[in-house]
Amino acid sequence: MHRLLVATGVALFLTVSVATAQPTGVAQPTGVKVINDAGTSAAEAAVRAAELARFKAQTTGDLKALDALLGDELVYTHSSAAVDSKASYVESMRSGALKYQTIEPRDIQVRVFGTTAVITAAAHITAISKGQPVDNQLRYMDVWVLRDGRWQMVGWQSTKIVP
Repeated sequence: MHRLLVATGVALFLTVSVATAQPTGVAQPTGVKVINDAGTSAAEAAVRAAELARFKAQTTGDLKALDALLGDELVYTHSSAAVDSKASYVESMRSGALKYQTIEPRDIQVRVFGTTAVITAAAHITAISKGQPVDNQLRYMDVWVLRDGRWQMVGWQSTKIVP
């Protein structure tokens, strides 16, 4: 199932046109394109809102909100190639091994396919990981599914942007 999910996400990433919008509720980065709300479907707007709510939960340590936004079968692949499940990812935040300080997304592109959505974007992320400061510029893709009327993230894959 995991391989199928990743393969599907990659295929969608490579073949589908994009829509962009300016994020709200998270630090506003420069260079973000603004799109008229009329050009964004309700589903795209809902997925984008869930993404930004996830970033807020990560930076504020709101693990209850984060738990609701992550699917139980989450596969979270960090830019270091380390892989977490939902349980291990949330535990790393609960224990203090991982503490997000800022997440500044840009170029968020949401594609919705029925009850599945793929986001591609870039982000500047600062954190403390195992006591060490982390300052990463990343490109990422994540996959969301609609369940019981709410969007949950089930896949994350990020890659460091090399200057």
